[in-house]
Amino acid sequence: MLKKTFAICTLALSSFAFIPAAQANHHGVKEDIIDVAMENGSFNALVTAVKAAGLVETLKGEGPFTVFAPTDEAFAKLPEGTLDMLLLPENKEKLTSILTYHVVAGKVTAAEVMKVDTAATVQGQKVTVTTNDGKVMVNNAHVVMADVEASNGVIHVIDNVLMPK
Repeated sequence: MLKKTFAICTLALSSFAFIPAAQANHHGVKEDIIDVAMENGSFNALVTAVKAAGLVETLKGEGPFTVFAPTDEAFAKLPEGTLDMLLLPENKEKLTSILTYHVVAGKVTAAEVMKVDTAATVQGQKVTVTTNDGKVMVNNAHVVMADVEASNGVIHVIDNVLMPK
């Protein structure tokens, strides 16, 4: 009986923990790009890099932004030691250049991305966009998930890190 009462109390209390989140989503309140990436769990390397480059406040800003977000697996494809080297304070400028090469000003949905050949990045260079059988590539990266909504833009998940020229 005691176990059953404890289980019911635990269930009741845990259900209250979800009420604020459900209410926030119900009213259309979404998290910004950084919060969405942090909560997802697949972008730890990206979030670490954004913090090292000092871009957190920018990507938490009003936007809107379109971010081609490489997963942790995408960062793992880089030559060994590359990310560690980029995270060093003396390489902040290079890291910032790489990260801003993944960002396009404005909110560009998947439907809009599929209609363009190039997109100008915040870094200043353009990325090449190709579509084949409904699958989108940005430079050498496949878009593996599109239109992840955030309060200040949209995230398109990619499977490679984009490197500017």
